[in-house]
Amino acid sequence: MPELPDPARPAPAAARRFRRVLVTGGAGFIGSRFVTALLDGSLPGFGEPEVVVLDALTYAGNLANLDEVGDSPRLRVVTGDICDGAAVAGAMAGADLVVHFAAESHVDRSIEDAGAFVRTNVLGTHTLLREALEVGPERFVHVSTDEVYGSIEEGSWPEDQPLSPNSPYAASKAASDMLALAFHRTHGLPVCVTRCSNNYGPYQYPEKVVPLFTGSLLDGGTVPLYGDGGNRRDWLHVDDHCRGIALVALGGRPGEVYNIGGGTELSNTELTERLLELCGADWSAVRRVPDRKGHDRRYSVDFAKISAELGYAPRVGVDEGLAETVRWYRENRAWWEPLMKGR
Repeated sequence: MPELPDPARPAPAAARRFRRVLVTGGAGFIGSRFVTALLDGSLPGFGEPEVVVLDALTYAGNLANLDEVGDSPRLRVVTGDICDGAAVAGAMAGADLVVHFAAESHVDRSIEDAGAFVRTNVLGTHTLLREALEVGPERFVHVSTDEVYGSIEEGSWPEDQPLSPNSPYAASKAASDMLALAFHRTHGLPVCVTRCSNNYGPYQYPEKVVPLFTGSLLDGGTVPLYGDGGNRRDWLHVDDHCRGIALVALGGRPGEVYNIGGGTELSNTELTERLLELCGADWSAVRRVPDRKGHDRRYSVDFAKISAELGYAPRVGVDEGLAETVRWYRENRAWWEPLMKGR
């Protein structure tokens, strides 16, 4: 994993050293990148903490995502469900930092069956917050999404924008955000909430657009483009996202929300165009499909707050990041091919 550079303006609490970090969903896409960065020293300011991963290892959780640091004596992996109070209590014991990634996250799946999203994202988050009151960590970082704001035609959502989620997934994440902030206001739990834009990078499960399109195109297949292809998203490389979360863990103010963005907006058509070129394919590989139900037209977050307070700025440009990501999938077929076939 490339080293993530120090911010231009270090966080006020950059001297803090966490002894034990619990990472929920740490075998998933973003969580595993955060764990890897904690253990390989590429997140400045953390020292050498013990890292406990709590992951249910459902379809999107994969221990192979942690292969780069799997032999670390500072890593302990606990297989367990965040809705299971006993599993949560065992994993959180002694933790002075909790970083909560674990979630059901695929919008299409939430449209088909919202129940799993309510259970994991709402009830699971409540289980973690309840246990955190007993353990008393120095910081609890709840990782959320820009989708809780809903669609915006122009401009960018600030953190104090009222939430207006449109998919069952986004609604379940909005509920978990409100629970986390309520535990701060009611109980004084030192919670920070982060809301990121669309992530991409290596080890992303191939139901998401970048790995799905990349794998299909590398295999000479076709890819589905929703509607007119005009839906727009801000794209954030996973390593930039992890660095933003680290800054919030070290120096964010409890009770605050921090948007984390990538700074590059693309329509689905523009993203498809780039992936076609990188994979050596053309538009004959694209098939138009009916638009997703309730498909938000555009997301955009204003991340001036985290930049001003904590010195965050995205480091990985989207062209460089997409090229590196496609290269990784090209060179790591053994990781993604079984997952594509399993879908």
